[in-house]
Amino acid sequence: MKGKFARAIAVAVAGSVLALSGAGVAAAGGKGTSSTQAAGEQVLQLRDQLATAAYAADVPATQRSLGQMSPLLGDLAAGQKYQIQSDAQQTAAAGNDYASEASRILADPSKASEARQLPPVPEIPDLPPPLNLVSNLLKNLLKTVTSLLASLLGAAPPLPVPVPVPVA
Repeated sequence: MKGKFARAIAVAVAGSVLALSGAGVAAAGGKGTSSTQAAGEQVLQLRDQLATAAYAADVPATQRSLGQMSPLLGDLAAGQKYQIQSDAQQTAAAGNDYASEASRILADPSKASEARQLPPVPEIPDLPPPLNLVSNLLKNLLKTVTSLLASLLGAAPPLPVPVPVPVA
């Protein structure tokens, strides 16, 4: 009788340990918690909203999208509200920096000459005027946020950008 009781307790303890370690692995991966999943879906929605506005040359909508994206990227970078891996936190911080700088330049285009020089992103088409002032910033932001989405959601849908038509 004592042996069966001890075995039942051992099974219950082992099950609890396995359940807790599985939850810890899920949270460490950045894809396990519902709040992190919801944040990832919100980042996806904002990324697509930003891309659509930017490629339509809609400056006010682009500024609104950047304004909505920055606080969320800041929260993800801080790592306090959402439990994500440190490389995803660094990606969110870089994205937040790009978004803040693009917002600042769009608010005062005379500051465009002060924008940091970023590498071109040839896989993303250039933005139309007047957003061409911040084209590299926004393209690097879109690329960075897409990378962040891969960390948060496991995969990122393609950007909603116009496909360049080949010249015949």
